Amino acid sequence: MRLVIQRVSEASVSIGGELHNAIGRGLMVLVGVADGDTAADAEWLAAKTAAMRIFPDDNGVMNRSLIEIEGEALAVSQFTLNASTKKGNRPSYIHAAGHDVAIPLYELYCEQLTKLLGREVKRGVFGADMQVSLINDGPVTIVIDSRLRE
Repeated sequence: MRLVIQRVSEASVSIGGELHNAIGRGLMVLVGVADGDTAADAEWLAAKTAAMRIFPDDNGVMNRSLIEIEGEALAVSQFTLNASTKKGNRPSYIHAAGHDVAIPLYELYCEQLTKLLGREVKRGVFGADMQVSLINDGPVTIVIDSRLRE
């Protein structure tokens, strides 16, 4: 699984021109599931997301986690994170997991993160055409790939 995590002052997702979900200070997380990903990947990434120290402390040093600042999270599924761009100019999504694998792992990631934060993780709608808006705070953007953890 691959995540793009952005520290935000606010973020939202709309579908068909209607606001679906929004958060204030916290993390906007794009979630990509690839073939071969497992529940262990989703659980590891949720723990990493909750504990990552990318929020400033009183001295302005990135030393606080989402848990510590009691921030919010918005998770949006995004199969394009698994794009292969090795050949040509049209990305291939052959390594992106199908719905039967991707939906349960996306849901598991969100459920685990909800438990760790003690508050609901807001979500997009899997497979929907969504419009995502955010104000990246910093800017801080982190990419995490569960296959690179060892």
